[in-house]
Amino acid sequence: MAADPGDHFDGVVFDLDGVLVESEHLWEENWTQHSAANDYTWLATDTATVQGMSVPEWSGYMAERFGRGRPEEIAEAVIDGMIGALHGGRVDLLPGAPEMVAVAADRVPIAVASSAPRRLIAAVLEATGLAPHFSAFVSSEEVPRGKPSPDVYLEAARQISVPATSCAAVEDSSNGIRAAAAAGMTVIAIPNSVYPPRPDALA
Repeated sequence: MAADPGDHFDGVVFDLDGVLVESEHLWEENWTQHSAANDYTWLATDTATVQGMSVPEWSGYMAERFGRGRPEEIAEAVIDGMIGALHGGRVDLLPGAPEMVAVAADRVPIAVASSAPRRLIAAVLEATGLAPHFSAFVSSEEVPRGKPSPDVYLEAARQISVPATSCAAVEDSSNGIRAAAAAGMTVIAIPNSVYPPRPDALA
C-alpha cells in the first residue's frame, strides 16, 4: 500500500527533485558540463552547496566561481539542459511516487515546493501525469530566499490555505529538510542514497 503522508495532516507539500522524480543526477550533470565549458571543475562539494538553492542563488554561485558570465545566462543554459533531459525521457518517476501523491491528494490539498524554476516544475508535473493532483506549486525563484530558508514552504502552505504547522513536508536534501522544519512543518525525510542529507539535518 502506498505511504499516506496526508493521513494525519491538513496539507502535504512535496519537494520535486529526489522525492517525486529521479533528477538530482541530471542537475549535477548540467552544472558539471556548464562549469567545464567555463574552465571550472565542478566538485561534489559544489553540488552539496547549491542543492536547494533558488535559481538566482545557484547561478550567482556559479558566476562567482567562474569569475565571469551573467547569472541569468548561466541559469538559462542549465535549465535548457534540464528541459532537454525531460524531453529526452531521462526524468523518471521514483518508485511509489505516483501512488503516494494520489493517496495524499485524495485526503488533503497538496502542493510542490521546489528549487527548480517554475517552467521546469510545470513541465515535469505535466509530463509525469502528476499535475492534476496538485492544488499549487511554488518555485523558490518566486520567493525572497531559497532553501534552507523556509520561504518556499511557507508560500506553498499559503497557496493551499493550510497553516504551515498543520502540513507535512516530504523532502530528501539537507537544505530542503532544514527549510521545511524552519517553516514549522512536520518533515518526512526520504534520504537519497546518492546525495544523502547531512546527519545534522536529520537530527
